[in-house]
Amino acid sequence: MAKGQISVQTENIFPIIKKFLYSDQEIFLRELVSNAVDASSKLRTYSSKGEFKGELGDMTIDIIIEDEKLIIKDRGIGMTSEEVDKYLNQLAFSSAEEFLEKYKDEANIIGHFGLGFYSAFMVADKVEVLTKSHKGGPASKWSCTGSPEYDLEETDKEDRGTEIVLYISEDSKEFLEKARIETLLNKYCKFLPFPIRFGTKEESTWEGEGDDRKEIKTEVDNVINSKDPLWKKNPSELTDEDYKEFYSYLYPYSMPPLFWIHLNIDFPFNLTGILYFPKVNNSIEIQKNKIQLYSNQVYVTDDVSQIVPEFLTLLHGVIDSPDIPLNVSRSYLQSDSNVKKITSYITKKVAEKLNNLFKEDRKAYEDKWSEISVFAKYGMISEEKFYDKAEKFCLLKNIKGEHYTISEYKEKIEATQKDKHDKLIHLYTNDVKGHHSFIESAEGYGYDILEMDNIIDNHFMQHLEQKLGYGTFVRVDSDTADNLVQKDETKESVLSQKEQEKVEGIFKSILPESGGPNLEMKALSPNDLPVIVTKPEFMRRMMEMQSLQGMGDNGMPEIFNVVVNTNNPLVAEKLVKMRSEEKKEKFASYLYDLARLNQNMLKGEELSGFIKKSLEFVG
Repeated sequence: MAKGQISVQTENIFPIIKKFLYSDQEIFLRELVSNAVDASSKLRTYSSKGEFKGELGDMTIDIIIEDEKLIIKDRGIGMTSEEVDKYLNQLAFSSAEEFLEKYKDEANIIGHFGLGFYSAFMVADKVEVLTKSHKGGPASKWSCTGSPEYDLEETDKEDRGTEIVLYISEDSKEFLEKARIETLLNKYCKFLPFPIRFGTKEESTWEGEGDDRKEIKTEVDNVINSKDPLWKKNPSELTDEDYKEFYSYLYPYSMPPLFWIHLNIDFPFNLTGILYFPKVNNSIEIQKNKIQLYSNQVYVTDDVSQIVPEFLTLLHGVIDSPDIPLNVSRSYLQSDSNVKKITSYITKKVAEKLNNLFKEDRKAYEDKWSEISVFAKYGMISEEKFYDKAEKFCLLKNIKGEHYTISEYKEKIEATQKDKHDKLIHLYTNDVKGHHSFIESAEGYGYDILEMDNIIDNHFMQHLEQKLGYGTFVRVDSDTADNLVQKDETKESVLSQKEQEKVEGIFKSILPESGGPNLEMKALSPNDLPVIVTKPEFMRRMMEMQSLQGMGDNGMPEIFNVVVNTNNPLVAEKLVKMRSEEKKEKFASYLYDLARLNQNMLKGEELSGFIKKSLEFVG
């Protein structure tokens, strides 16, 4: 058996780093600023432990555009020439691991892999490092053009710390534009623990009153990260206004959040953050990708789908954890057991928060239910563990505005809405105004009607039917009121069999011979409408599901039933007693159009024709 050692050709490493290590060029700035923050954090730790006796002084990190160069400058620990040789000249050799081993409870260090510095070569033809150690001694200058060769020499530098000078390449000139750099600093660095300064900015103040009032403009430091990360603070120290102000900072011009959850855990993993429940409308997709993922206060991504359950991607806010496994370039998550634990923890915290809100102030919870329901229902559909918890605080709202838990509603309708198969029928509408006549008829039978008008309700009702087993959901316009809750009861028609057959013949003559609706003669209450168009629950729900999934109707015609109420006086007396067959057909056609109008099925030319017919009847 042969043994050997894998060799790496150093001249091939830089092209790989430049092209493949990082998913986006702009990440170089995040990496270099993060290194500057680490250098500053280390010095502050040494100072707190008494291992650095000098004055810390101003620890601001400066980003400077100068001629064709971009400079990142810190006043951290700096490096000796030996340390430069050790850390810069050896790829994937980081000083972070040995520091963390010694000071693991004292400081958070961002870098781990020893590769971030080399991201500079993605945008620079040449990189210079001027550095002076906090220990004293001569300063060093390291320079490299992106090949395995480098120069290392002594240089003049008064202050401790490190200055990285990037000679920006021709194809990366965008990184010499002030607006571009400021945008990137705001994206990646606005919550870092040391001041990040990018030149100056102009601020206006006003002096005097009335006509003498004048604007005074002054130049001040442009400090990017002027806002403290709220999620790092103790919740007991914060007020509601603090949370709302921070939300406004994260999402300017947004409506205030409904409420929030402050995450804070240090075992079995370290995680902090704040998750906000925003006010959502009936469109789910546009709400996503609003949770920002940070690692030690450095922005990583807003795609948290691997760490946050699907239904909670509707939330807004921040999650920060050094224990989240990232790829080498810290651009995205890598799945492992910690991710699953974090996902379970977040789901549990959200369920606990909703349950507490429900128990502590049910009225306030009910007032917010229209917004909360999107999260709760989405979660119950997609997460089994969340369903088990949410069943206690999920509410069903009827058209009167009354709210019930699932078990409370079961008790409410058990006496009146159980069908002949012992199934509880949950009657609902997704359009209270549009279904007014159907609702009125159903309420005439003593039935209660739920309001289910959210975009997710189709899926939610189907899921509840599967989970509960004892009930089903039926829309009020899916059948005639007497048959919404099927009983072994029948009404007698005032018409003879022969008269019913004649009426049926009249209506058949006005309906399409093929591909048209199903026609039924039915004895209903005289107060029920003369002709009713119903849409069978199963077929209608299936077509709505297809539409929600972007499948359209696949060319399928709309399926509906036409029910003629043989006990309504307009049918039983007026229509039957008409002598002219032509008048009978016109009148039947008008009653049919009225039924279609009631279902919002008359459009365009047909609607115009109906209006003309109505004017003729009035005339």
